[in-house]
Amino acid sequence: MSELAGNKLNRLVELMAHLRGPDGCPWDRAQDYTSVKGLLLEEAYEVVDAINLNDFEGLEEELGDLLFQVVFYSRMAEEDAKFDIGDVIQHVHDKLVRRHPHVFGETRAATADEALESWTAVKEQEKNRHPSSKNSSVLDGIASALPSTLEAYELGLRAAEAGFDWVKVEDLLDKVQEEVQEIRKELAADGNLDRRELEEEVGDLMFAVANLTRQVNSDPESCLRGANQKFRRRFQALEAEVKRRGKSVRECTPQELDDIWESVKAQENQ
Repeated sequence: MSELAGNKLNRLVELMAHLRGPDGCPWDRAQDYTSVKGLLLEEAYEVVDAINLNDFEGLEEELGDLLFQVVFYSRMAEEDAKFDIGDVIQHVHDKLVRRHPHVFGETRAATADEALESWTAVKEQEKNRHPSSKNSSVLDGIASALPSTLEAYELGLRAAEAGFDWVKVEDLLDKVQEEVQEIRKELAADGNLDRRELEEEVGDLMFAVANLTRQVNSDPESCLRGANQKFRRRFQALEAEVKRRGKSVRECTPQELDDIWESVKAQENQ
C-alpha cells in the first residue's frame, strides 16, 4: 500500500513539474510563493469544513487539493534550489521519529497525557539547543498569519504547557462572566462610552472563550464553524417559513421572527 501511494505521489510531483514547465500551464507558471498563499488557506479550511460535516467523500477530495498545494510549494522551492518534496517528507519523518521517544525509544507512554508530556519535552530540548534560545519565549513560533481565534488558542496552549493556565474549566467560566460584566459596565457609560476600552474588553472575552474551547478538548475554529453552519441552516429555514407566509424578513416584527426561530429550533431538536 505504501509503495503504491509513493508511486502515486511521484506521478503528482511529475505532473506539477510539467504544469510549471515550458509546455505546461501559463497560470501555474505565473504563480509564486505569495500568490498561492490564499489557495493554501482556502484548501485547509475546506478540509476543516468536510470534517465538520462528516463528509468523507469531500474530505478525500479536499485532502488531495491540500496535498497539491504542498507539492506546488515544494516545486517552486526546487526551482529555486532551496529544497524539494523529498526533503519535505524526510524532514517531517525525522521530526516525528525524534519527537516520539515514547514510541521509538526505550520509554513508553501509557496515556495520551504522558505522550504529550514527552512530545513537549523533546520540543523544549530542541528549542534550547537553538543559538537564539537564551532570549526565546515559549510563545515564539506562533504564526502571526493565523486567524485571531486560533492565535488566541495557541497562545493559551503554549502558556498552559509552561504551567500558566486556569486550574479548572469552572475558573475559566468565571473569567468569561467577568469579561461580560466588564462589557456591560462599558456599555452603561452612555455618553462617556470609550470605544477603545470597549473593544479591549470584547477582545478579552473572545480570548477567554477561545481558551474555553481548549479546556473542553476542542478548538475555536471547529466550534465557531459549527455554530456558523447551524446559524446558516436555521436562518435559511426561517427565510423559507417567512416566504411561505408571503412576507419578507424585513416585513416581520421582531416577535414574529423570534417565534419562527424558536419553531425552527424545536423542529431540529425533534
